[in-house]
Amino acid sequence: MIKLTNNQKKFLRSKGHSLEPIVMVGQHGLSESVLVELKATMEKHELLKIKIRIDKREEKQKIIAKIISIYNAYLVQVIGNIVVIYRGFDEEPQIILPRK
Repeated sequence: MIKLTNNQKKFLRSKGHSLEPIVMVGQHGLSESVLVELKATMEKHELLKIKIRIDKREEKQKIIAKIISIYNAYLVQVIGNIVVIYRGFDEEPQIILPRK
């Protein structure tokens, strides 16, 4: 898995700015229902905003790392409780990333 360049992250942040959080991770963390919802949402959207409603920073970081590893996604941005991740479609991507 290649890394996103700073320019690509900047491009994705600008695209993600207008998005609303689609998936909410609540007090119980990554439950089975949240994982199912994430999977279904990632099949429809390449760029995804997730709201994580957990106060402890370490726990939030673990959840973000787990989501990224499970779904082979890229972390674009974390601001407070909002996380933006990107996973391009294998066939016919909707978002064309800048080369560099």
